[in-house]
Amino acid sequence: MTPASGDRIVVRGLRLWAHVGVLEHERQLGQWFELDLSLAWDLAAAGATDQLEHSLDYSLAITALQRLAGELRCLTLEHFAERSFDVLERLYGPVPMRLELRKCRAPVPGFTGVVAVQRSRHGG
Repeated sequence: MTPASGDRIVVRGLRLWAHVGVLEHERQLGQWFELDLSLAWDLAAAGATDQLEHSLDYSLAITALQRLAGELRCLTLEHFAERSFDVLERLYGPVPMRLELRKCRAPVPGFTGVVAVQRSRHGG
């Protein structure tokens, strides 16, 4: 149920250990990533009834994304993000969704910032 009101369920700062990176040692040893996601959903019924079945259970997303991170081996943040969308869509269907996936420590000499991709699916 896509919200007309702009309602969203938001998860911020999900830390995930994954084997993702262009460099071989990144895929072998793994490293920390951080993910923020939002799912557009009409939350009025859940607000009125206090029933979880009128909302989206975010604990399912967290658990499924943790599982994905533990299993995935790939080169790019873009692919990691795409696979994350696939997991979310299997759980909730084609709801509008957005995510930002950050590599906490990019292996670039002299760089201490964060590298991220921002993606959306279904108009998220």
